[in-house]
Amino acid sequence: MNNTASNLPIRVLIVDDHTMVRRGLATFLRVKDDLELVGEANDGKEALNLCAGLRPDVVLMDLVMPEMDGATATRMIRERWPNIQVIALTSFQEKDLIHEVLQAGAIGYLLKNVSVDELAEAIRAAHAGQSTLAPEAFQALVRPDATPPQPEFDLTPREQEVLALLVEGLTNPDIAKRLYVSRSTVKAHVSNILSKMAVTNRAEAIAIAIRQKLVK
Repeated sequence: MNNTASNLPIRVLIVDDHTMVRRGLATFLRVKDDLELVGEANDGKEALNLCAGLRPDVVLMDLVMPEMDGATATRMIRERWPNIQVIALTSFQEKDLIHEVLQAGAIGYLLKNVSVDELAEAIRAAHAGQSTLAPEAFQALVRPDATPPQPEFDLTPREQEVLALLVEGLTNPDIAKRLYVSRSTVKAHVSNILSKMAVTNRAEAIAIAIRQKLVK
């Protein structure tokens, strides 16, 4: 169910092992009319239990936590409840951590120094199926590595066109309007793109597209 379309607030779950961080985020959520805090978790394991009962729209996920880390929790949440979007919200910007949580299915990656308005926009974007990456995370993903040449992905001209629009930040409905096709057609193209690029989400596809200059 699309809460935005029905004028219901976006339901958010906070997952962080630091009480003060959770309190700060909770205070922020309470001043945004279109966002609603529905629960708080100390670690990934507790997050899974709360997701089962609360079914939030968006989860703000810390990465380094006891019991169960954020990447593991993200992967399990996305496998069990594909409609729940996860934003990694962390103090860490190591490249391996960024890759791990995005591969696990997170739609966004932000650092905890993000502004209130930027975080609010990222939550709204995630609910709409749109990726948001912190500049630091984006740079880590697109920085060239000393690796062998990347394989060709054999994208069709239409899939290349859709990929370019994903890089622009367009959602499926936006792409459908731009290309004058149905949303189901766009969804099929996006699915094919992710499959051919061997990635699990848009954020990874976008990072690879930019790093390997697949789009202009």
